[in-house]
Amino acid sequence: MKSDSTIGGSVLERYEIDAFLTLAEELHFGRTAARLRVSTSRVSQTIARLERRIGVPLFNRTSRRVEPTAVGRELYEALRPAWDLVGEAVERAVASGRGLGGVLRVAFVGAAGGQFLVGAADLLHSRLPDCEVRLREAQMVDLMPWLRDGEVDVALGTFPMDEPGIECGHVLMSEARLLAVPAGHPFARRKSVSLEDLSRTTLLQLPDTLPESLRRDRTPAVTPSGRPIPPGPSASTFNEMLTLIGAGRGVFPVGAQTRRYYLRPDVAYVPFSDAPPLLWGLLWRTDAASARLRAFTTAAHDLLP
Repeated sequence: MKSDSTIGGSVLERYEIDAFLTLAEELHFGRTAARLRVSTSRVSQTIARLERRIGVPLFNRTSRRVEPTAVGRELYEALRPAWDLVGEAVERAVASGRGLGGVLRVAFVGAAGGQFLVGAADLLHSRLPDCEVRLREAQMVDLMPWLRDGEVDVALGTFPMDEPGIECGHVLMSEARLLAVPAGHPFARRKSVSLEDLSRTTLLQLPDTLPESLRRDRTPAVTPSGRPIPPGPSASTFNEMLTLIGAGRGVFPVGAQTRRYYLRPDVAYVPFSDAPPLLWGLLWRTDAASARLRAFTTAAHDLLP
């Protein structure tokens, strides 16, 4: 890329402009070289060649200090904003050419997931102003149909999700598992429960429209030692699940964020002492991957500490 600015009829090269602007900001040849990832001698030669072409010094150099001359300062103040506009215009053109602009439809289940995705959407918009993220709350039974039918481009869900044609991104978050039990249940008075305790109560079920890998993880048929776990009724939404728990129809494992976002007088949350953490990540159709989607997954990852 070349600047439209000319000196003595010749066009300024990009590396010359970068070297001049960076040195004017760093005021140090070594730091400038490190920032541009070139040698110090390359920076010195570039500035010297630029000064010869202009005909006056752009910097005063001493053994301890580098500072712009009056001409150098004036050139910097004129060139910096113009160069920033050139860079922004090129970035917008590249984003448009790569399909980074437009609308990305993102689904979530639960309040915590929605709050996280708002932050990821804001971060993506700051990087790609032409990309609009539209968030949609999904019920448990909606997530897979929405992805498969193309109603949404990407969804935040829990792993494992071993489904043909569905891509799983990196694990974004993990949280401890709790057991949601009726407030009057004997387990509600305990400090913790174990996976073996599930054989002593009724375990509510996820709908069979959800992937088997997810149902096997959240609602297993047996304990780790092989004891059968009595199955209870299934629920199509999370609030329906909590209502069944409060009514004494069974128990269900949930993530630790549930205790913060879904406090209910009829439901108690008891930590597991031996259950693996609950994992969250982004899901999308394998054949629907795009540069826009990849940019969003990067923003979601970068949002985390």
